[in-house]
Amino acid sequence: MTAPPSPQAPASPAAPLAALLLSNLLGGLGIASGITVGALLVSDMGGVELAGASQGLAVLGAAAAAVPLAHLAARRGRRASLGLGYAVAAAGAALIIIGASLGWLLLVLVGMAAFGFASATNLQSRYAASEVGRPSSRGLMLSVVVWATTLGSVVGPQLSPLGADIATSLRMYPLSGPYLFAAIGFVVAGLIITALYRVPLAPAQAPTPSAISGPRVGSFAALRWAMRHPVTRFAVALLVGAHAMMVAIMTMAPLFLAQRGYPLPYVGWVIALHILGMYALSPLFGWLCDQAGPVWVAIPGLTMLAVAAAYAMVNGGNILLVGASLVLLGVGWSACTIAASALLASVDVGELRVPLQGGTDALMNYAGALAALASGPLLLLLGYGGLALVAALLTLPAATLIRKAALEVARMRSLSLPR
Repeated sequence: MTAPPSPQAPASPAAPLAALLLSNLLGGLGIASGITVGALLVSDMGGVELAGASQGLAVLGAAAAAVPLAHLAARRGRRASLGLGYAVAAAGAALIIIGASLGWLLLVLVGMAAFGFASATNLQSRYAASEVGRPSSRGLMLSVVVWATTLGSVVGPQLSPLGADIATSLRMYPLSGPYLFAAIGFVVAGLIITALYRVPLAPAQAPTPSAISGPRVGSFAALRWAMRHPVTRFAVALLVGAHAMMVAIMTMAPLFLAQRGYPLPYVGWVIALHILGMYALSPLFGWLCDQAGPVWVAIPGLTMLAVAAAYAMVNGGNILLVGASLVLLGVGWSACTIAASALLASVDVGELRVPLQGGTDALMNYAGALAALASGPLLLLLGYGGLALVAALLTLPAATLIRKAALEVARMRSLSLPR
């Protein structure tokens, strides 16, 4: 079996790290701009029952992109993979603008799926960052790149009114305006990656005895391997469950608040605070992963998700309670995502690492897509509080697996101590 290229820190990681930071900032701006108005746009064009389709298709696009982008990264490096992801996302934003202006809902929905490539690309960037620094600082490096999304993600929703005004002045569909900023952000992010991110692949290393045999390991095979090991099984369940819960609740929040009569700027601020919660504390969680271990970061993360669901269930239509719920939802998601990503980035078994990352991101986004698509009907049937309760149940698998993962980590540490 030909062993995969193992990541090797370049002589000077400043340029590739700067490229990842800037591209994530711009990518976050574009993603947040679309998230803020996506459900409103589709609901306006196709009805409330289709509102979740905006985020659902975007997440589905991210899921469909995760494995091909990971395979491209394994073959040709992260630079080619990240550049292609941003290019497809920019094309998706353009399709949304055109479809909305022409009144073609189907074209808008196709654009939403392509738009989702941006999320897959930003997610893959965190693994690229873990390959730039030293293994001992892996958690901090990937979390700093995730944190870079904060500024763009917070600014993005605030551009919604400006985007609507620009679209109106250009005689376009008003709610398609924010996607202009998204398209520009994705194009510039791709150019920055192409120009600055240059990390050479390391020489091949010999496969370990526990590696899966065969010329190339696929993502499904890597996931099957992960299910047999307590730590990676927990990491996959944590990433999938936390992301699906977050997407389900966050997708319907703008529509729920709009139905209660809150204007778009208020909605934009609530989403901005939620996204701030998702990314602002990422470096802290990354540092804690390096110091205490990812499993111990996941515990408060799951706790915050549970409290967020409780606040959502008793919101009473109060924007302050909804905002508090969304902030806690974002912070809990951040802790869980950083912890799970650090666990997956530490896998170093033959050719498993990159396919496992891609497969887990795909599984995470497929679960998120299903959650988003179901969120509209659940909102109609159960209300926002009922939706939050159902979404919280998605984290139960990770909660049941955390004890075995902690015991396995403790056992592995005891074996590695000098005797």
